Amino acid sequence: MKNQFLHRALITILTAGSCVTWATAEPDDLNRCNVVWDSPSADCHGSMPIGNGDLAANVWVEPNGDLLFYLSKSDSWSGEQELLKLGRIRVKMDPALVADGAVFKQELDLETGTIRINSQLGTRNSQLSFWIDANQDVVNVEIEGSEVFSAQVMLEPWRVPGKKLYGGAVADAVLPAEGTTIRWFQRNSKSIFEGTLKNQHLGGVIDNYQDPLMNRTFGGLIVGEGLQSQDSKTLKTAAPLKKLHLRVHALTAQTDTEDEWVAQLEKQRAQADAVPLETSRAAHEAYWSDFWSRSHIFITGTEAAKRVTSAYTLQRWIQACAGRGAFPIKFNGSLFTVDGVDLNRRTKVEEEYGPDYRKWGGCYWFQNTREPYWAMLYSGDTDQMAPLFEMYRKALPLLKDRTQTYFNHDGIFCSETIYFWGLNREHDFGAGNLDMYPKNAYVRYYWDSGNELSMMMLDYYAHTGDDRFARNTLIPIADEVVTFYDLHHQRTPEGKVLFSPSMSLETWHTAEDPLPVVVGLKTVLTRLLELPDSLTSEEQRTRWTRFRSELPEIPFGEEDGKQWIKPARTYSDCKNSENPELYAVFPYRAYGVGKPDLDVALETWERRRIKQTGGWRQDAIQAAMLGLTDEARRDVTKNATRQCLIREPVYQARFPAFWGPNFDWTPDQCQGSVTMIALQRMLMQCDGREIRLLPAWPKEWTASFKLHAPYHTTVEGRVKNGKVIDLKVTPESRRNDIVQ
Repeated sequence: MKNQFLHRALITILTAGSCVTWATAEPDDLNRCNVVWDSPSADCHGSMPIGNGDLAANVWVEPNGDLLFYLSKSDSWSGEQELLKLGRIRVKMDPALVADGAVFKQELDLETGTIRINSQLGTRNSQLSFWIDANQDVVNVEIEGSEVFSAQVMLEPWRVPGKKLYGGAVADAVLPAEGTTIRWFQRNSKSIFEGTLKNQHLGGVIDNYQDPLMNRTFGGLIVGEGLQSQDSKTLKTAAPLKKLHLRVHALTAQTDTEDEWVAQLEKQRAQADAVPLETSRAAHEAYWSDFWSRSHIFITGTEAAKRVTSAYTLQRWIQACAGRGAFPIKFNGSLFTVDGVDLNRRTKVEEEYGPDYRKWGGCYWFQNTREPYWAMLYSGDTDQMAPLFEMYRKALPLLKDRTQTYFNHDGIFCSETIYFWGLNREHDFGAGNLDMYPKNAYVRYYWDSGNELSMMMLDYYAHTGDDRFARNTLIPIADEVVTFYDLHHQRTPEGKVLFSPSMSLETWHTAEDPLPVVVGLKTVLTRLLELPDSLTSEEQRTRWTRFRSELPEIPFGEEDGKQWIKPARTYSDCKNSENPELYAVFPYRAYGVGKPDLDVALETWERRRIKQTGGWRQDAIQAAMLGLTDEARRDVTKNATRQCLIREPVYQARFPAFWGPNFDWTPDQCQGSVTMIALQRMLMQCDGREIRLLPAWPKEWTASFKLHAPYHTTVEGRVKNGKVIDLKVTPESRRNDIVQ
């Protein structure tokens, strides 16, 4: 995919130049969101994030002038399915990059996808550019000095023999010095894959599936012109020079032997090196120019409004840095974990494991994973949604086998916490569990992710019109999800489905007819039936229509003439702090601005049990969907200006959009994504063909924006005094669908 984009980008550069059409925004609006530091960082907690969607780095300069970076990749899974770092690299210069009295500047240049570091002392000037090629898995470090300098490049493994290692990691294999390169890797000689199938009663189908972890090998190669080996982990300049271009090539592959992996890495290196540096950089910058021209929200006015703009823009950057890999974004740190502290244990985790550790581990938790992907629809970053959908598409055969083995009927149920092949996390299922349901009471009957995933895919199809995606991914998954619910549950004497035993999210552990399940199925089935007949069969449409008619009604409460939505028809055993009843507002949008019975939804909002924002809490989104401008502004502003719910300033990340640890880990991907979703919905809400502007926008916030709506539509303009001006709708025919 990346190489194909490189080819397209080069054609664009040659034929049209590299300028960008900024619509209603100016480049200066984006540049104001750049992060600029005027001093080095004490340690990795002062790192900046950068990435190409698959390969990523945390970059910082220590007070002694050394450049350091942690390197991560989206598919570097250990044999225990923990996402490990690739490695840590140090670049030491002589004279040092930073000296006492020097003027220092480190800037994240968003427009070009580059970290730029400048240091000046008298007439001596050093300039460093750090960029990860948007089209190839290559880190580029370009250093130029006004005077000659010497340099050392060092691989600094923390996974070494005799040290306690995390998540199935082994000591890094560092290959013998080869003259001009450093080469190292992790290779899985063990795997939990077969063990999870056997423990979860699926040993009979093991032979149908390839182990995705065994022999998975990941690592890299460091090389630079003018560098030679000092030892297996160190390169040094052969002679002082004024320019140095350092490259780090990264690769993950499943190979039968280590030598095969090394051969693949060398081949990848040769292909990348065959492209001239200036050509690669031009294509890289063209990618980021195209990315930033897709969409934006820039707010002016108060300092809080500017901080919201920064939070929105930087969270979108972080998502883009990790969103184009082979696997979905990890909610608990993404690719940017560093040496951390587990606040629950009050333990310095780096003393035990280094940066590989992340709270809640390597599995995917759908309630937390979903937030970045809801934001991608309106920002037009739908290409980054593919890894999430692909993970479930690939898991579909095993999930079908699981349902047949457990319950002897068709369909799939999607567990809340999963390995990327679809099964429950072992900690949740329980070792030696003879039952078909997990022992963990928080997820025992919790299968809502299948409905919300279907809703998200339906929205993706509405935005892209991708019929191939609908046939190959959306309909096969969504149909199996609704089939499971149809066949798994009994009917009442009145012929209605009885969802029991069940639970309402993780909060109400004992429930019948939980609201998220009922409204989720009602919405998904309705949307499936609205798909073009050419995509579905008559049998499917008949079955979906029948099942929709058998669903129970949405559960309501009523008192003194007021009605509100309940978490379930019956519910008890409260164990968590969610508001399941408001899933009728988001993500399923059965209630909201411009829809019937808004008063019922507003009463539900007022009666909600948990009234907080931050982390994965959705109050900001739901307030926007209900047209509650003051509440939405308050929560979005609080999310954008408060990095951590827990006051631990000594471990506060320096980068302003590294949220957390909150409920998850640092950087928490939920808080920034919730902020993005809420801000988008304050500006625009789409339902069917209707595009409603400013449903919850503060009149005092002046803004320019460009957002994406269904049916290949972009909406852009400016907001002033609570009105949209300079409105541009593409295609123009969609202007008739605008509601202000």
